[in-house]
Amino acid sequence: MSALRTDTLRQALGPLAVFAGLLAVISIAVPTFLGGGGPSIIAQQATPILLVALGQCVVLQIGSIDLSNAAIALFCSILAALTLGPLGAVAPVFCLLVVTLIGVANGLILVYTQIPSFALTLGTLGVMQAASLVVTGSNVVYVMDNMDVVAWLFTVTFLTIPVAFWISVLLAVALWAFLRFTVPGQGLAAIGFNERAAGLSGQPVNALKVLAFGLSGFFAGLAGLCVISISGAASSIGLGSDLLVPSIAAALVGGTAITGGTCNPLNVVFGAMFVALIPVGSAAVGVNPQAQSIVYGLVLIIAVAATMSRSRTGIVK
Repeated sequence: MSALRTDTLRQALGPLAVFAGLLAVISIAVPTFLGGGGPSIIAQQATPILLVALGQCVVLQIGSIDLSNAAIALFCSILAALTLGPLGAVAPVFCLLVVTLIGVANGLILVYTQIPSFALTLGTLGVMQAASLVVTGSNVVYVMDNMDVVAWLFTVTFLTIPVAFWISVLLAVALWAFLRFTVPGQGLAAIGFNERAAGLSGQPVNALKVLAFGLSGFFAGLAGLCVISISGAASSIGLGSDLLVPSIAAALVGGTAITGGTCNPLNVVFGAMFVALIPVGSAAVGVNPQAQSIVYGLVLIIAVAATMSRSRTGIVK
């Protein structure tokens, strides 16, 4: 019983503890970090990671994985750069609809072909990367008009933090409430724990899988809009092209079980901030740029070990 209580406590407080611990270390090493705009920089870096991670944690909740959602986010930013000029305020809605449908298509292919999600979304990742190259002509696409439609996400601040970050936190709270208190949300967890039992209990397993991937596409689209808001331009190798590993890491540091059934979007917020803090903090304390990848990997391993659940089966795959 005490072991179970310890594991529950780790899940509840671990993500916050590892983030606070790293922040404390950096604040001691660089006393001006907190007062010199550090929190604003971390929030800006964490926002796209958080949004992609929220979509990822829903898919992980059902025991699958989405390797394409970061590429979908990048495609959305490119699509926004191309459409903001002619469509104005309609462009974000159009872009979100397109990428959400891409996520839904992933879900539909998954349930009707039974292709493993790893292989399916790896294929979608390649398709989206190719589509980004074709649409941009391998060039940078700049927003020429109506930049104000999305620019406010990072120019407007509350408590010195960009409003986009606060919106992302509110979305995490909404997703947490959906997963915890609604029948479809509980059904997603049931699939992750035991898909066969979930089907026998009357859960619409296929529809819920499509919902999970649709939500992944939607959150990826929001991340793409944040990318274009920050940079005002998009390309296939530009800002947002490296979101996949950080977003998965943020979900895992946030206590999401890669085997399914366990997900807390509120903790994913701290996971995203932790992941965003690592490279910024490494640079702030003077870690050699060539060694930052080593630090990044080691710190992530320690963080995941400190926050992951070990209560389900006692077996790690």
